[in-house]
Amino acid sequence: MAKYFNTSVTCDPKRHYMVDTTAKMKVFERLIDQKAYFTITRARQFGKSTSLNWILWNMSDRYLVIPASFEKYSEEDWVDDKSFCKYFCTKVMDACTKIDDNSSVSFWQKAKRTSKFNFDVLSRKITDYCKKCGKKVVLLVDEVDKASNNDVFVRFLGMLRNMYLDREQVNDESHTFWSVILAGVYDVKNLKLKIRPESDHQLNSPWNVAAEYNLDMTFNPQEISTMLVEYEKDYHIGFDIKEISEQIHKYTSGYPVLVSRVCKEIDENLDRNWSEEGVLKAVKNIIKDNKFMILKHITNYIESYPDLKKLLRAITLENFHINYYANNLPLELGRMFAYIRPNENSQAQIHNLIFQQVLYDYFISENQLATLTPGIGFKIFIDKNGDLNMPLIINRFKDLMSKKQKKEEFLEREGRFMFICFLKPIINGTGFYYSEPENDDESRMDLVVTYNRKEYVIELKIWHGTEYEISGREQLSEYLVTRNLDEGYLVTFSFLKNKVIQEKPEWIEYNGKRIYEAVI
Repeated sequence: MAKYFNTSVTCDPKRHYMVDTTAKMKVFERLIDQKAYFTITRARQFGKSTSLNWILWNMSDRYLVIPASFEKYSEEDWVDDKSFCKYFCTKVMDACTKIDDNSSVSFWQKAKRTSKFNFDVLSRKITDYCKKCGKKVVLLVDEVDKASNNDVFVRFLGMLRNMYLDREQVNDESHTFWSVILAGVYDVKNLKLKIRPESDHQLNSPWNVAAEYNLDMTFNPQEISTMLVEYEKDYHIGFDIKEISEQIHKYTSGYPVLVSRVCKEIDENLDRNWSEEGVLKAVKNIIKDNKFMILKHITNYIESYPDLKKLLRAITLENFHINYYANNLPLELGRMFAYIRPNENSQAQIHNLIFQQVLYDYFISENQLATLTPGIGFKIFIDKNGDLNMPLIINRFKDLMSKKQKKEEFLEREGRFMFICFLKPIINGTGFYYSEPENDDESRMDLVVTYNRKEYVIELKIWHGTEYEISGREQLSEYLVTRNLDEGYLVTFSFLKNKVIQEKPEWIEYNGKRIYEAVI
């Protein structure tokens, strides 16, 4: 059977095209060799289960690796300590069945029949098992966050922690599991996101023995290319692997499932168009797919966490600056769900351009501002060559805002959002847009629009005086050089009263570049 790009279940190198993550997985191998207990806490479809499988497939020669999952359970299984202990026995027994360890299955079948079962009894069972099985035991538990709001689960973690501490105290390696790895979205080292809000639960972690480690599980362009090299060996298409890897990374920032989904879209739905154009088409198709769960989760989660929604809206639309490691709950949630990541100045930005576009579309739809252009036929903004007539778009938007200003009061920062709302229906289905917020200047935001294989750069700026206007020209002209463009657009928002502004937009020459200026 031919390999394919997988986006739905755990990846298997025998069936799926996969990025070579051997170097990353060596981090987990080192931790296990060091008898560490640790967590793999990442957002959905970020490689957690695939990492656990790597441990199972590559370390079972040295360890007895037991792959359990807490994904499915009933309330009856977790009603008290006794029911949970029996549930745990069942889960370990099922895992041992999968790896054909009949002696372990028999041990846990017998343990499950214990009449008076509690965590003290379970801890003794674990010790007996680890001493008898003749091999160092590594326990993998996936989907632990499914249960992290349950007090019984917290006591279970406390039991594992105490056994870990006892092992170190008595210096007996077989006293308990050699290593325990817990995987999930929510960080079980810090249960305050899901457990009851009382201060004792917020501050005292039952998993404070977990080892710390640094591992970036996103894929860089070079890592993405390892998957495409394998694909090219099978199909001999002859595309530029380095360029396409960089383009895929540009839109996904290496988010694992998005990388695979772009590749899958090109391979299966775009006639294997491995080009810059093909990558962009794949991205647009993904954004339009309302069944793609990773994108549906974004809107579901931000509706569940209003403060997170407010934060993402501010970062997306208002170029809001906040330190990435600031200690607040919305930022922590955004990091945990991988909706944000640090920029070069360690400030929070939306994780990738696909997520950014989804958030733009969501906020536009929510505010019903996509109807800012009633009665205007969008074809008038497309010239005879099929390109955008950006000066006309800016002029019409300026006229519209002048009329609306007479009726309503606006904040200057809202103007940028309104421009995006005005632009979206014009390029919808054909073009793509994304913003590149300036790290050192909240007053400006570069909007990059691609349409009909052409690129347009619009700097959206808030008025801060004439000297800032001149600096805007300088910044835009320098940015145009980096993108190899001769023309750009500078749109400045100022709704201040009694201020003389430029009456009509106009082209100017600046540093060898043509810049279309408009003040709104």
